[in-house]
Amino acid sequence: MRDLLFKNLTSDDRRRRVIASSEISDNEGVRSIIRRHFICSIKEIAGGIDGRPLPSVYVLKEHNSREQKEKFFCKIKSNILAVHKGRLFLITFMHTLKITLLAVKKEDLV
Repeated sequence: MRDLLFKNLTSDDRRRRVIASSEISDNEGVRSIIRRHFICSIKEIAGGIDGRPLPSVYVLKEHNSREQKEKFFCKIKSNILAVHKGRLFLITFMHTLKITLLAVKKEDLV
């Protein structure tokens, strides 16, 4: 069994975009749940660039033998400065990836 969900949301002024996908699959007694998100926003900067957010990476891995569960989570945040037609823009983005692996009993698969 495999379930897929995909969302692509864009604001009316096209300055903010959210792309999300989710995949759930059962294979050989293991249920895997994979969720991905991408968020991007564009802001015009009229003055200087003080207060610009710093890039960051966050990774978490968790293993639970008792519950037969494994989790992995990664988040990447950063920004880019761009010039278009003489105007300065700050493009900020964030990627997240979350993977969960669970042991599934045969009764739950049906």
